[in-house]
This record gives sequence, C-alpha cells and structure tokens, in this order.
Amino acid sequence: MSEIVISLDHATPADAPTIAKIHALSWQATYRGLLPDPYLDKEVDSERAAYWTDRLGKPAEFNRLILVARCANTPIGFVCAEQSDAAGREVLLDNLHALKDYQGCGAGKLMIRAVRDWARELGAAQLYLYALEGNWRAMAFYERQGWQWAGTKVEQMGGHTVNARRYIYPLAAARADGAVAAG
Repeated sequence: MSEIVISLDHATPADAPTIAKIHALSWQATYRGLLPDPYLDKEVDSERAAYWTDRLGKPAEFNRLILVARCANTPIGFVCAEQSDAAGREVLLDNLHALKDYQGCGAGKLMIRAVRDWARELGAAQLYLYALEGNWRAMAFYERQGWQWAGTKVEQMGGHTVNARRYIYPLAAARADGAVAAG
C-alpha cells in the first residue's frame, strides 16, 4: 500500500462550497442519533453552505486560520481555529473534519499540529475545543492526542439541545525551575 500524502492549503472564499460539503457530510455521518434526522437530512447542507460562504466572505474579528486538507489534490478535510479573546491567550479549535474514508490516515493529526504551531506563533497559552457528548470516536481521538477534559456545557445545534465537552491543550507549561516547556 502506498503512503498517503496530505497537504494543507489556506482556505479562500472560493473554498466555501467545498468546506461546507465536507462539514455537512461529516455531521451527517457523525451526529446521526445525536442531532435530529430531519435536520441532518434536510437542513444541514444549506445551513453549512450559508455559514461558510459568510464566514469566508468577511474578515474575522480575531486572528483565524482555516486550512483545507488535500490528498492527491482532492479535498478530504478542513480545520478552522481562531483566537477567542482579544488578549490572545486562548485559541479555539472550532472545526476539525475529515471525510469518513480518510479518517485514520493522519489528516487530523496534521491539521492539529498546524493549529498548534499557528497558536504558538500568536503567543497563545492553550487551545480548546468542544466535542459533542456521544461523539466517542472524536473524544477518544482528542484524548489520545493529549487533550484534557475540562467541563461540559449545554448548546443548541439543529434545534436540539446537546451537551458539549470542553477539552483543553496547554501549549506551554512552567517547569519547577521556572523555565517554560513547550506542550
């Protein structure tokens, strides 16, 4: 079996339909049973298309990184992260999605590494994300990558109340001698 080569490219407004489709397909495959079927079957495609057209069509309030993962020039996933506060101490990993046929090939790890590097360049102290309770595969993936569970919050998605687990990933930790060790 040949090695899969994945590249990451900065997203442009022209990538909005591609990102929206990957996002919708990911939710339809992953959130079945967690979100209402009518939402996943009839609304998520148009909702994600409008969301990504708007998001990529206007400047971000804070610094934002959106990358498209490609394998042999075919889009297979994307990641979106942004500084979540004016002080820049935290970066939200807002979206991380890979098409089902490409999960497990290293795209997720590569996208997380790109976000970690970007966040460090910004001087952020930690990353954080939210994963829906019941999305056991994603939670296990994040925990294997060193993310730590840090609480739960209630959110609305697709007209449905869900619990989302907050995970954090410290980017630097103080050592006993006062030096900073990279996370």
